[in-house]
Amino acid sequence: MDDTTPLPEDCNSMAEVRRGVDATDRELMALLDRRFAYMRAAARIKTDRNVVRDEARKAEVIDNARADAETRNLPAKEIAELWEHLVEASIAYELIEWDRIRD
Repeated sequence: MDDTTPLPEDCNSMAEVRRGVDATDRELMALLDRRFAYMRAAARIKTDRNVVRDEARKAEVIDNARADAETRNLPAKEIAELWEHLVEASIAYELIEWDRIRD
């Protein structure tokens, strides 16, 4: 966030809240960009397409997100559902990248 975006506790108007949400969304997109870059790296490193999907790792990542949400007093069930979608999208992306690299 830039210096003009107030922290949530400093917001006094819905315009400030919306500015903060929009700035946070841009930060989330930057983090997603980095996460998907790791999926590209994984696709490059893994020599077997069949190991792209790792159900044990998927469960671990989702469980970690749920636990972190609980620690932060966030809606853990909903966060776990978001992570389910995120991990599935990441797997699909990694498979596409795995195939692209080897064409």
